[in-house]
Amino acid sequence: MMTRILLVEDDKSISHVITAALRDEGWSIDSCDSIAQRDLLLAQNRYMLMLTDVMLSDGDGIKSLTTVKQGFPDMPVIILSAQNTLDTAVRASETEAFEYFPKPFDLDELVDAASQAINSSKADTIGLSPTSDADNLPLVGRSPAMQDVYRMITRVLRNDLTVLLLGESGTGKELVADAIHNLGHRREKPFVAVNMAAIPAELIESELFGHEKGAFTGAVNQYIGKFEQANGGTLFLDEIGDMPMQAQTRLLRALQSGRITRVGGKQDITLDVRIICATNKDFRTLIEQGDFREDLYYRINVVPIDLPPLRERREDIDALVKHFARMAVSEGLPLRELDKAARDLLRQQYWSGNVRELKNLIYRIAVFSRDETVTADMIAPFLDDVSDKSSAVQTADLSEAVKTYLSSHTIDDGQVYLRALEAFEVPLLRHIMKQCGGNQLKAAETLGINRNTLRKKLTNYDIDADELRHAEQKIR
Repeated sequence: MMTRILLVEDDKSISHVITAALRDEGWSIDSCDSIAQRDLLLAQNRYMLMLTDVMLSDGDGIKSLTTVKQGFPDMPVIILSAQNTLDTAVRASETEAFEYFPKPFDLDELVDAASQAINSSKADTIGLSPTSDADNLPLVGRSPAMQDVYRMITRVLRNDLTVLLLGESGTGKELVADAIHNLGHRREKPFVAVNMAAIPAELIESELFGHEKGAFTGAVNQYIGKFEQANGGTLFLDEIGDMPMQAQTRLLRALQSGRITRVGGKQDITLDVRIICATNKDFRTLIEQGDFREDLYYRINVVPIDLPPLRERREDIDALVKHFARMAVSEGLPLRELDKAARDLLRQQYWSGNVRELKNLIYRIAVFSRDETVTADMIAPFLDDVSDKSSAVQTADLSEAVKTYLSSHTIDDGQVYLRALEAFEVPLLRHIMKQCGGNQLKAAETLGINRNTLRKKLTNYDIDADELRHAEQKIR
């Protein structure tokens, strides 16, 4: 029997591309561009899969899916959206969609998802209960890198798998942990966050597992530890890479058995706690140095979520600036708006402190600037403390490619950082892509960046992946 698919998409060019790709798989495709046409086709035909956009000419594609799921509960649905926010991803997951793809998406990945959906007897679902609320979540950004984060969040909401959040300091790991808890089925229970780096090593076991009265000098009362405080809810272990080895052993035992024993106690306590861990350190290095148990690493690294540094999602800076400006006003600070030149200047910074550093800057501007509209000239003094100091390029630390570029060009237009970065990035990307035979996924993993970020850089720099693939084949 011919596999029949319904595509609901009001962008004709996107509809044409998707239709061609799906037909290449030997599937029959019916397409339309409205909810009314969709419902008419569903009444006339039997489909094994539906792909639908969110914003259609006559309404909201997600809202109207309720009646579709009621009439065709076994038909998997893939949602496509240009409204790339966490709220949209969550709304999509609430429909129990098989998959959600923010635009622009990888066509091969879409075809693979369609194939999986068709081959499944009943779609594996992701999502939340209809009562969840994502409207006030402080995760901001529509960049491709953040879309990957949103999609990973929706995948772990209805299960209790241990999540490991990876990323540099200031990328928002606690915000993601908080989102996973507040959008998941444990949201009515406690969310307890512990920063391992902020607790003296000799007190960590007591802080996590509690202690009995008299367990050690100073233990004048029984103490209920963070594990027990989080019972039924979520325990967020931030900076877990800083946990002492002895505490790691007890944590591993607790994760394996689901039970803890207070320091100085003899009774096992059975708990129901979801664990989310986070670190900005390299576990491989920690394990090689003997500072982290390898078996504990595999226990906590069930679902890893990589949080992108701000420099890999510069297109989100405008939205973040507006978000932090509103936050400052809600805390009693005056409203300050940055003009386009000022925002452009912010996008040129390196931001080693990431989103946290940007937030602090916006708050400083709100406190010290006397003008409602802040210009690039006015913002420059506030950037003196920004970690990259991009206006003072240290040539001695640059690669040969950058040295050569700077020595042969006169740069006096305030774009030193961006031009030096380009001079370094182009040869680096070409080299890695060539080594990986033009395989973008492998190259992204080698570089340690998001695949969508790599694809965008290749496009911006006009680097032909196919050309590099053929070049690598010739070398072999």
